[in-house]
Amino acid sequence: MAERAALEELVRLQGERVRGLKQQKASAEQIEEEVAKLLKLKAQLGPDEGKQKFVLKTPKGTRDYSPRQMAVREKVFDVIISCFKRHGAEVIDTPVFELKETLTGKYGEDSKLIYDLKDQGGELLSLRYDLTVPFARYLAMNKLTNIKRYHIAKVYRRDNPAMTRGRYREFYQCDFDIAGQFDPMIPDAECLKIMCEILSSLQIGDFLVKVNDRRILDGMFAICGVPDSKFRTICSSVDKLDKVSWEEVKNEMVGEKGLAPEVADRIGDYVQQHGGVSLVEQLLQDPELSQNKQALEGLGDLKLLFEYLILLGIADKISFDLSLARGLDYYTGVIYEAVLLQSPAQAGEEPLGVGSVAAGGRYDGLVGMFDPKGRKVPCVGLSIGVERIFSIVEQRLEALEEKVRTTETQVLVASAQKKLLEERLKLVSELWDAGIKAELLYKKNPKLLNQLQYCEEAGIPLVAIIGEQELKDGVIKLRSVASREEKHYRP
Repeated sequence: MAERAALEELVRLQGERVRGLKQQKASAEQIEEEVAKLLKLKAQLGPDEGKQKFVLKTPKGTRDYSPRQMAVREKVFDVIISCFKRHGAEVIDTPVFELKETLTGKYGEDSKLIYDLKDQGGELLSLRYDLTVPFARYLAMNKLTNIKRYHIAKVYRRDNPAMTRGRYREFYQCDFDIAGQFDPMIPDAECLKIMCEILSSLQIGDFLVKVNDRRILDGMFAICGVPDSKFRTICSSVDKLDKVSWEEVKNEMVGEKGLAPEVADRIGDYVQQHGGVSLVEQLLQDPELSQNKQALEGLGDLKLLFEYLILLGIADKISFDLSLARGLDYYTGVIYEAVLLQSPAQAGEEPLGVGSVAAGGRYDGLVGMFDPKGRKVPCVGLSIGVERIFSIVEQRLEALEEKVRTTETQVLVASAQKKLLEERLKLVSELWDAGIKAELLYKKNPKLLNQLQYCEEAGIPLVAIIGEQELKDGVIKLRSVASREEKHYRP
């Protein structure tokens, strides 16, 4: 028994050592070495009969949010929501799970990432993968043909998470969509304007919005000799060009997807091009591409889009990029994706590879897939990648060692002597009734120093002090915590 107790103590001490190294941000090799020692000790300890042990952890690909992280998150959401409202959007919500058949066949190769739920009383259900398909279902079900809406909610993907890069299995999406029959490219241009406004307001670094059109891609695949049946699968290969080299993408097309090497080479000549409106005009003169009806329509719309983007003052943030494919099956026209030009690397920060921070596009056929009569409602929208943005903002605040307030308390009601709880309770109640954010310490006779220290730690700017002299004079002493300046007020 004594031997087991000694081993348990060694395990405890080794556990503390590992936690200490993690707090000190020691090297991964050092932490790994100490974790291995800890596991070895635990193995020697063996199972503890009679005690039921379980690991306290969040499921893979999920996380808890501390008050500090939630304060950061709220600030980011406030920027996003105020922009959506500035552009006249309404807000909706939909269930966190949908009928499985609602989601099936909408996401191409990504369908394997959908979380299916166990059969619950005859309905096969899945957790929502994004907010776009539920929105299309909502439009068709309610026979809506016109709405500008935003929706902020959690979605679920059975992905291999890379949490340091802001990739999770449960995460928030912030979507803005315009549904309805409108003149070409006007709503699309506004979506790009919103994307730029939000990313600029969040001050997360320089960004570029890549733009392409699904019709240009399909036209390009057709003239290059890609069989119709392989369009979508080749599209998902092209979409990887922002992460891997052309050679790797070509190998996947030829080796895994059975495309002829000469066809892949022809695709390569196109998808490695990017530029501005001049590239659109160049491709409109392309002897082969200009003969394809779909590609011609897409190029014509992109030319018009660039005219509007110049008027909206954001053309310098936009790049026409033929490698942008957006893997989702439901896109039918313009597609776009915002990427950070470089990882923010201010003093003391590690470069952070977060990739895409916003994306979207036009999906004119999705609502029709749910409508019994196949009535189409044209839609265009965008999604802000808030989890990746949180990763950047959190890292920046840590590097700057910036204090983040986690409460909004304006004043602490304090007492300078003992036996003044009644007076404190009366005053704090008056403040609450007047709509003022106030607190008091939950002690009958707290020391004044402890009350002032609490204000400093919590970032509370003011303290209302009640003392015997103040009660005699019928006043309240209001003290600024930062400057220590004091004034007396008569309530």
